[in-house]
Amino acid sequence: MHEMSLLNNLLTKVEALAQENADAKVVGVKVRLGALAHISAGHFRDHFERASIGSVTEGAQLDIVASQDEKAADAQDIVLESIEVETECI
Repeated sequence: MHEMSLLNNLLTKVEALAQENADAKVVGVKVRLGALAHISAGHFRDHFERASIGSVTEGAQLDIVASQDEKAADAQDIVLESIEVETECI
């Protein structure tokens, strides 16, 4: 499934960014769904929530923007726009 491959790549990127921030907890993730990514925002949310169980993204607020531009260079992609992390204060 193409969208699952894209989701796994996205989660790998998010986890790498969290590690760069001292394994901070990810509390927010913003993604853009390409117009030709063949996944709806609701379907992506369901898959994201299931795939994130037990990871640094578990419970993160997901902000999804769906692009309508079929001619965009990344129209078939799921693009990580940003993440929000929370570090533990001592």
